[in-house]
Amino acid sequence: MVNRMRATRSHRNNRRSHHALDAARVSKCQNCGEAHRSHAVCMKCGWYNGRKVLDVTAKAVAKAKKQSEAKK
Repeated sequence: MVNRMRATRSHRNNRRSHHALDAARVSKCQNCGEAHRSHAVCMKCGWYNGRKVLDVTAKAVAKAKKQSEAKK
């Protein structure tokens, strides 16, 4: 069976012109000045919206401990 009203290349491409992805929005951390995604915790210092949300140092220590145990 054949389409009665075929979508031409120009119509198809005009429709797809809005499918492009946008780059992620980046904000500057108020605490450390590092770039981070908007509305997300800064992974460098663990602060979001003027308060400490993550304990980044404890997370790094736990990760190092886990890696050292995996090597044994």
